Amino acid sequence: MNPKITELISKNIKKELHNIHVGDTVKVTVRIKEGTKERSQNYEGTIIKIKGGGLNKTFTVRRVFQGVGVERVFFLHSPKIEKVEVLRSGKSRRAKLYYLRERAGKATKLKENLFASQAASLPKEVIPEEGKLVEVTP
Repeated sequence: MNPKITELISKNIKKELHNIHVGDTVKVTVRIKEGTKERSQNYEGTIIKIKGGGLNKTFTVRRVFQGVGVERVFFLHSPKIEKVEVLRSGKSRRAKLYYLRERAGKATKLKENLFASQAASLPKEVIPEEGKLVEVTP
C-alpha cells in the first residue's frame, strides 16, 4: 500500500476502540455544527448493524421517536463522534437485526447479555512475566 495512504489512515484512526456489538443499546455523542456554534447531541438506540473494516467501519443505530423508527449510520472513526457509551449489552445470535424493523413496543427488546456487563465491572490485572490479562478474585 502507498505510504501516504497508510500515514493518512494511521493519523485518522481512533486509538481507543469502542467495544460495541450488534444488539447493544448505546448512547452516541455527536458534535453538530449550526452556523458558527458547535454543540453536542446524544443519539440513543440499539445497534442493528456493524459493517466494513478499518477506517470505513460503520454502525447503524435504530431508535423509535414519536412512533416512527429512525435509523442513523455512524462512522466509528469519525472525528464528529465524541464518545460511544454502551448502556446495555444485548444478547444477539445474528449479525444484522433487520427483523427489529417490523416489531414495535416491548417486542423490540433484546435479552441482556449479563456476562458482558459483569465482565466489564470485574477488576483485571496484568501478569508481567506472561503479559496476559487475568481476572482478580477478591
